[in-house]
Amino acid sequence: MIMICISNCIFVEKELDINSAVRLLVSPDGPVIWRMLTYAPTRRALLVGCGLQMFQQLSGINTVITCAIVDQALTTRIWLRLDSMPEKYYSATILQMSGIRDDRLAIWLAGLATLTNFLFTLLGVWLVERVGRRKLTLGSIIGTCLSLSLLAIGFLMSAQHSPPVTFHPLDPSMANSTCSKYQLCEPCMLDPGCGFCYRENVSALLTSSCVCTNSSLMRDQTYWAYNYCPTSYSWLVLLGLMCYLAAFAPGMGPMPWTINSEIYPLWARSTGNACAAGVNWTFNILVSLTFLHLAQYFTYYGAFFLYSSMALLGFFFIYGCLPETKGRRLEEIEALFENQLCSCGASDSDEARQVEYIRVKGSNYHLSDNDASDVD
Repeated sequence: MIMICISNCIFVEKELDINSAVRLLVSPDGPVIWRMLTYAPTRRALLVGCGLQMFQQLSGINTVITCAIVDQALTTRIWLRLDSMPEKYYSATILQMSGIRDDRLAIWLAGLATLTNFLFTLLGVWLVERVGRRKLTLGSIIGTCLSLSLLAIGFLMSAQHSPPVTFHPLDPSMANSTCSKYQLCEPCMLDPGCGFCYRENVSALLTSSCVCTNSSLMRDQTYWAYNYCPTSYSWLVLLGLMCYLAAFAPGMGPMPWTINSEIYPLWARSTGNACAAGVNWTFNILVSLTFLHLAQYFTYYGAFFLYSSMALLGFFFIYGCLPETKGRRLEEIEALFENQLCSCGASDSDEARQVEYIRVKGSNYHLSDNDASDVD
């Protein structure tokens, strides 16, 4: 009986990969990054590690926390001063009250997002060794995708119910002004050269204008909405923000860094982590610099729908390419990346490495199938 072993892993290629790994370990010639790129397992691990960091930033974490606070603070009439910080981070450096006497309310509202992020990060520390890196990351990014959609819907509802501009200045010098031509708050607010001012009573807006300056703030009980439009849907944005942080903090926040510390062999670990961190900061800057342009051309809800679609792409990437590394040795983790890039996440165990035996009749061809027996 002749035994033919057919396996999911071709033995010849596996032996060549082992020999290549040995040569990389004993021969320090060439930069480490070049050795990583020419050795298939580390090349695939590097792509996975950099991909995780990329999708972490493309999910819009640095803009969601800061910009969503602006919109959901409408009910307390909090406005942001951005003149003392770079625009790319949209940070609320000074939170001021313009309608509520209690300044502490503004501080607690701004700190609510940070507190949520902190608490759910602690939850991720508890879950990481119980559910595993892969499942935690997948659950986190799909929750991030859904909550970004909820955020976008909140901004969309706010835009669809944008209050009208009811007062237009009679000054002839302002007749040709772009700001005086806006009829709704939404386009007025998105124009960096304009500002939306309004008066209100308990139930509704009384008078609103798109031609105002910072000097008109708090004059005759007039509120200046520099970066938002008064709306009754601010609670929906606040809900989306809290859901986003609750989904992002335990998984997509720490897991890209945790996984990057595990998937590289010792000789490539520092270089792999450096490359992944570089990708993280590159896309951090890219997302930060482009948000204002996205908001101007696609509006706030368009920008957050775009971030949601990026998170959805990240889900498919992680589902297909990220293996489970919990409880595995370095040698086992390196073996996970010996297969094709987008098949390493298909199985979390070694059960995929099955060996199938096929019996081929040779000298005992005269035996019937019932009489012939397999040789162990």
